[in-house]
Parts: sequence; C-alpha cells; structure tokens
Amino acid sequence: MVEVRDGVLHVRAALTMRSAADILEQGRRALDEGARVVDLGAVDEADSAALAVLFAWQRAAGGALRVRGLPAGLESLAALYGVDALLQREP
Repeated sequence: MVEVRDGVLHVRAALTMRSAADILEQGRRALDEGARVVDLGAVDEADSAALAVLFAWQRAAGGALRVRGLPAGLESLAALYGVDALLQREP
C-alpha cells in the first residue's frame, strides 16, 4: 500500500474510508524515518478520508510535508471544502 523510496512516500492503493486507517499508520512510520514528500500519482480512487490522512501526516511532519501527483478528484474535493491552499504541492 505504502512504499518509501529516496525519502518519498509513495501511496499505491485506493485511499478511501476502507483503507485510510492502515495507510495512515504506514505513512506515519515513513514520516518517522524522514519522508517529507508524498506521491499520490498511483492512487486511482480517493475520497474525503484521503484529505484527513494527508492533514494528519502534515501535522505529524510538523507542517513540512509536500504532496505531488494529487489526483484530480481529490484536488476537486480539497477545493470544494476550501482546504486546497493548506496542501503544500511539490513543484
């Protein structure tokens, strides 16, 4: 589900209510090891739970977490909820 390569946390699963708790914990371990970039490019399904996971990881990283490969649907949800500016994108 989650893999760390070169300091980047790669999520390789659907990020929904069903999987969020497991992915959250796997990601926290990666953050403890120093990952500060999350790549969601391989996520093909995401719901609002994905935003909760991202913000929990952001808090765990002291705000120093960047996101890349944000799926269009998740981008739309973030904009709808008015939280898109809180996600730090990696250029």
